[in-house]
Amino acid sequence: LTEVPVRFWRGAPFGTALPTGDGTEWVDEKPMLHQQVPSDIPPEIHAHILIRLAEVERENNVRILFAAESGSRAWGFPSPDSAYDVRFIYAHPTNWYLSLHEQRDVIECGIDDQEIDLSGWDVRKALRLLIKSNAALYEWTRSPIIYRDDGKSRNKISRLFEQNASRHRLMMHYFEYAKSTWRRTQGDADTIKLKRYFYAIRPLLACDWAGKHGTPPPMRMQDLLADVPPPAPVTDALEVLLLLKTQTSELGHGPRVPILDAWIAEKLENKPIADEVEGNDRSEVLTPARADVEAFFLSAIGF
Repeated sequence: LTEVPVRFWRGAPFGTALPTGDGTEWVDEKPMLHQQVPSDIPPEIHAHILIRLAEVERENNVRILFAAESGSRAWGFPSPDSAYDVRFIYAHPTNWYLSLHEQRDVIECGIDDQEIDLSGWDVRKALRLLIKSNAALYEWTRSPIIYRDDGKSRNKISRLFEQNASRHRLMMHYFEYAKSTWRRTQGDADTIKLKRYFYAIRPLLACDWAGKHGTPPPMRMQDLLADVPPPAPVTDALEVLLLLKTQTSELGHGPRVPILDAWIAEKLENKPIADEVEGNDRSEVLTPARADVEAFFLSAIGF
């Protein structure tokens, strides 16, 4: 864990756009934590991401609570040229939340020339999704790659999610994600975009984890394989593709892998899982500790 000073403009109210190049005094008032940035991320990329995040704060008058890597780099199967999918949760100044009309609650920056894709959710949107057991939010909090962290919000959101997570809604999310991904391969006869195997298999394993443990699954494919492994021939074929993907700039198309095709089709047709996912908690009434979620929200926006 490394503490890095974040510069604030002395005397400016929270969220004020910070001036540049005009001689205004900048001072270090408190540390911002960032952690878990692996050595295989080039220092210049890491620095660029931190600069982009600071720009997001200045340009949108927000404060970032934490920023994490999502996508293949966090899931454990990046290619050398994979984009950096940086996701963050942010808060506006308190008065922003007192408007009669709700305003846009996402920030989307798109991919820049360094292959860095930034987007984030307002903390109110994030907490509303937490109550609905939105799996993407939990993954951001547990990502193995954290770029910015205020030292409290990420872990608090993670704990609130774990306390209130719906096993069935988690299974539904991952099962439907896998089904949607695999549906896009059905027009392919002899070849397939090989990375789609990972985008189908990982959520199927995550669905198995949620079904087995009743808890949110870990983010990395390798952790899922260790706990809810498919049959050995499937694992062997997948590991060959994993090795190829980590060494190849663009995995591209290749011959279909029959053993993976068969296993994925079997999992998606597995009636015990499919019935539970499709029929489970449409009538379930979630009773999360809403007082805790509300209290965190008020604290996050400085109320």
